[in-house]
Amino acid sequence: MENNGNQSLDTHHKALSINLEASTFGSFAEIGAGQEVARWFLQVGGGANTVAKTICAYDKEVSDDIYGATSRYVSEQRLQAMLDKEWEQLLSQLEKTRGDKTHFFSFVDTISARNYAGTNLAHGWMGIRFQAEPGAPANDVILHVNLMDPTNLQQQEAVGILGVNLIYAAFHERMNADHFVKGIAKDVAPARLEIDYIRLSGPAFGDCTSGQWNCRSLHACLVAHHFAQAVIFTSTRAFQPFTEALYKKAVVIAPGIFQQPEKYHAQMMEAGVLKLKREQHSDVSVLGLFGVTVPPLLPHDEGTGFEELLQKIDALHALGYGVLLVHERELYKMSELIQRFTSLPIRFVIGISVLLRVFEDDYRHLGGNTLRAVSMLFFQNVRIYAFPMATVEVEEWTNKLSATGWQWNDNAGYVFADSVKPPGPLRFLYEYLLSSNFIVPVESSEMMAMPPKAEAGAAQ
Repeated sequence: MENNGNQSLDTHHKALSINLEASTFGSFAEIGAGQEVARWFLQVGGGANTVAKTICAYDKEVSDDIYGATSRYVSEQRLQAMLDKEWEQLLSQLEKTRGDKTHFFSFVDTISARNYAGTNLAHGWMGIRFQAEPGAPANDVILHVNLMDPTNLQQQEAVGILGVNLIYAAFHERMNADHFVKGIAKDVAPARLEIDYIRLSGPAFGDCTSGQWNCRSLHACLVAHHFAQAVIFTSTRAFQPFTEALYKKAVVIAPGIFQQPEKYHAQMMEAGVLKLKREQHSDVSVLGLFGVTVPPLLPHDEGTGFEELLQKIDALHALGYGVLLVHERELYKMSELIQRFTSLPIRFVIGISVLLRVFEDDYRHLGGNTLRAVSMLFFQNVRIYAFPMATVEVEEWTNKLSATGWQWNDNAGYVFADSVKPPGPLRFLYEYLLSSNFIVPVESSEMMAMPPKAEAGAAQ
């Protein structure tokens, strides 16, 4: 039933083409953003061929009665309970009468669209369980999305398009992982929503621990195609959407190239985490993430060749921390992203070379240039922990950045943040950030047995 890849259908024609397939039949259960997905199949014509049932258990007591009680209604746990219940009911009602000729599916979503006051985090979970062939074992696709549209109605519309895409892709766009992800995201991502989590299971996707359907490659693909600003690989090598990974957590991010991840990087991260915990004087949970940028895709690149990137992530995981995979390296963009999901402190652990880059980058695309970038970076409880680097490496990086006029004092072969003197007017901005503790120098006693020559990739 897979599309040969030569057609590019809009939402209307995707829903209609499914309706015209007498062998595809299923149920819809949608909570929180209307019945937007089922509505497409009912309004384009021929819905009786596809829709076995549509339900919206909007009330919490009704939802609990059908799917079981839960503490969080917009969660993967609730989505899984919905998927299990709807699938079991669908098969019990219809398998005997039409199971030999029907590809069954159950589509479910639980969404928190924008409330009337606009005070909630607009996001949701969406999933489908389906058979690739009549009578075949079930396969699952589960997504987490962040809704970006400014109004509730627009968010509902985006959910409807995404749901149709997901159903169509499950049956017609499984020729390869890249095509599958692009099909799901068509017409909605990244402009209207972000997909920051995807989970596949079932024989239709082969071995999801390796090959093109490897969930690690799929998440890298989401970032490479800008369907997500970033994804999180947790320290346990699992995946979590931002709403889960950052829930009630302060965050320490160590951005870098990490050409050769080593013990030094773990020491730097550990120092940052401990420093933040001491600042808080409480039991605040702190999440440490190495920040890694996805290389740009070439026009002919389908986004499946991430072997080198995944090897780097494996090496960083071996150091005991998670990884934030992003498609843009600027610290202010990382800061802006993380602030959407937590109001607790955010700290960047960086070397002196990155500090130079922050001030030397070209910000002409921003209205206020460097001042605008700095204000966006430090907008909400954000600080930089600036780690010293070997003097020879600082000299190398000023040459690479073509940074002129920078001065510093050498301290036993190292350059510390409070001994750096930027050129011209930048010096006054830099001194203000230092004196206001937006930039926090790491002292020699905090260097955690730093090796004689710090590896430059630690902070690039």
